[in-house]
Amino acid sequence: DAAAVLQQRLTLEGVRVVTAAKIAHVETRGAEKLIHYELNGAAQSVTSDAILVGVGRAPNVEGLGLESVGITFDKLAGVHVNDRLQTTNPRIYAAGDICMKWKFTHAADFAARIVIQNALFLGRKKLSALNMPWCTYTEPEIAHVGLYESEAKERGLAVDTYTRHLREVDRCIAEGETEGFVRIHTRRGTDEILGATIVAPRAGDLISEISVAMAGRLGLGKLANVIHPYPTHAEALRQCGDAYNRTRLTPLVKKLMNRWLAWLR
Repeated sequence: DAAAVLQQRLTLEGVRVVTAAKIAHVETRGAEKLIHYELNGAAQSVTSDAILVGVGRAPNVEGLGLESVGITFDKLAGVHVNDRLQTTNPRIYAAGDICMKWKFTHAADFAARIVIQNALFLGRKKLSALNMPWCTYTEPEIAHVGLYESEAKERGLAVDTYTRHLREVDRCIAEGETEGFVRIHTRRGTDEILGATIVAPRAGDLISEISVAMAGRLGLGKLANVIHPYPTHAEALRQCGDAYNRTRLTPLVKKLMNRWLAWLR
């Protein structure tokens, strides 16, 4: 859903998005570059002024002499570490892009803190204990922390999902930024936050409130009790908390409340 919002924005801005294409070859014709590709079995081509190729990152493990000190590694995953970032040589630790799936500056920062505690102060900190947020800095931004719904199901966790669309948030309406949403997953029947995805302007800033709640073990219901300035984008988070609290108003609770109010009258 997050990708669909971004693709729609790109399309409206005149960007043509082609996915699942198989590149055949590229040729130069004067100042233009011609890309030949196959899509759904049909040969097609597109001309451009320049070609940007995103190939990802590869860990730089060559020429470090890792074999001589008993550290195992491979060219794809990099240095092999356990959950405490300890290599196969127990006296050597690693952190950052060279050994982690999270290839972010902030991920390397907190991994280095784990290494310092474990290597120098006999710590038992685990990388898997981190709730790692990330953000893609497009317009709108896409930010995420914790589990996706599919990941929760893979782990056998049933979830409840609460979504607030930006078209329902007054600040976003006033600024004309109504594309996107805030989506929060909780453990089924509770307000324990398992993960969240935000598609919005400054989503990278907004996701930090969810990260704080998860790190502090604050449930979604608690966010509903936090007063947010009006009007702000962050109010969408509180509104998701309100949505959770409304689920607590079960038929039995309604019946009891009606009896209570009738008695008061």
